[in-house]
Amino acid sequence: MKKIIPGFSLFAFMLGLTASANTVTIVDVKASQKNEGWTINVTLKHDDVDQKHYADQWRIVDNKGNVLGVRELGHPHKDQPFTRNLKNVELPDSLKVVYIEAHCKVHGWAKKKFKVEL
Repeated sequence: MKKIIPGFSLFAFMLGLTASANTVTIVDVKASQKNEGWTINVTLKHDDVDQKHYADQWRIVDNKGNVLGVRELGHPHKDQPFTRNLKNVELPDSLKVVYIEAHCKVHGWAKKKFKVEL
């Protein structure tokens, strides 16, 4: 017969909730160019908890890490995944690849970047 330790079960449950909410996942990115510049549509997934713990921004960077654009997100998103865009982004014509990085208010920048070929 297995013994269930109530305190440990609660701890494991809470740890599972925290782990699921800590990583921002970039699900998809679409980039399109018009006369006004580029429009970048980014779809994120993050188990937003509340105003203190949610995916709060994403950014466009080049291969050297230079920031080319930032999209701030002002509140948690109940519907997941969700898509937000950044319009009129000016990117050099010589640039063929950019990367999207996503950020969580609690855990910082996600380690995994999303490569976008322009």
